[in-house]
Amino acid sequence: MNDSNSLRRIDLNLLVALEALVSERSVTRAANRLGVGQSAMSSTLARLRKLLRDPVLVRSGRGLVATPMAESLLEPVRAILVDIERVLVGRSEFDPRTDARAFTLLMTNYHLTYSFLRPLLVRLEAEAPLVRLHIEPPADDFVERVRRHEVDVLITPGESFPDLHRMPHQTLFTDRYVVAVDRDHPEVGDEITYEQFCTLPYLATWSGRNRSHLEVQLDLLGVPRNVEITTEFGIAPFLLRGTRLITVLQERLARDLADQTRIKLLELPVEHLHVLTETLVWSERTDRDPAHRWLRQQLMDLAAEITTGP
Repeated sequence: MNDSNSLRRIDLNLLVALEALVSERSVTRAANRLGVGQSAMSSTLARLRKLLRDPVLVRSGRGLVATPMAESLLEPVRAILVDIERVLVGRSEFDPRTDARAFTLLMTNYHLTYSFLRPLLVRLEAEAPLVRLHIEPPADDFVERVRRHEVDVLITPGESFPDLHRMPHQTLFTDRYVVAVDRDHPEVGDEITYEQFCTLPYLATWSGRNRSHLEVQLDLLGVPRNVEITTEFGIAPFLLRGTRLITVLQERLARDLADQTRIKLLELPVEHLHVLTETLVWSERTDRDPAHRWLRQQLMDLAAEITTGP
């Protein structure tokens, strides 16, 4: 009887707030995440402190840190919220023709937006007129944002996602690398030699705020490059025209932009370079949600079309 009475005193919204507060280490950020005012979140924190008989968050320098007790509750509370959400969303359905839904997607490079996402937008306009997409580049905390269900799906090279096996995920497609140069390059014809690759002016690439997986691989293989410029991956093909620069691109992006940027594509004279595996990642909390499953299926269908198409 006492346990039953204790449970009746617990508002499930407190669990949601606890997860947000401990994850964010900030009353303001937790309030923004849950769409409530800062004063309301402060009141919720006070209720949590009374319920748990623990400060939950304490001052440390200029910020807040979770107490050991609050930290120990984070993963169990997340698991409880996942179970509750599974029970509730398991009874609902999603009709893309009539249901309104907004999804947030993290996409790690311009290639995905240009070559992969455009067909999705065309499909949504015809088949899901009330579905809205919010597309963002990933910041340094992209892994935690997926785990905290702040975004709906992440599309990223699987090689760049730490502990990928711990998250629900699906391979979308693979892509290989090719060398790109200006069509009228004065020194490169229909092939490029290893010596040319190592000595010609090289345009290195970044992906988001990090060095691209390609550049990391080339370093690990000990391939020297005459780096003159470094830029974001998607900008690289637009900088080659009229120069002696060479760069390495994902083949699908390069073929999509070859005519527009007047580049030619050549076999990369480097052995043992791994292909890129574009991977769809989502959180446990959305795994069984009908709307999320529908979105993921759309993305996987598009990936299948890319793989089997010309």
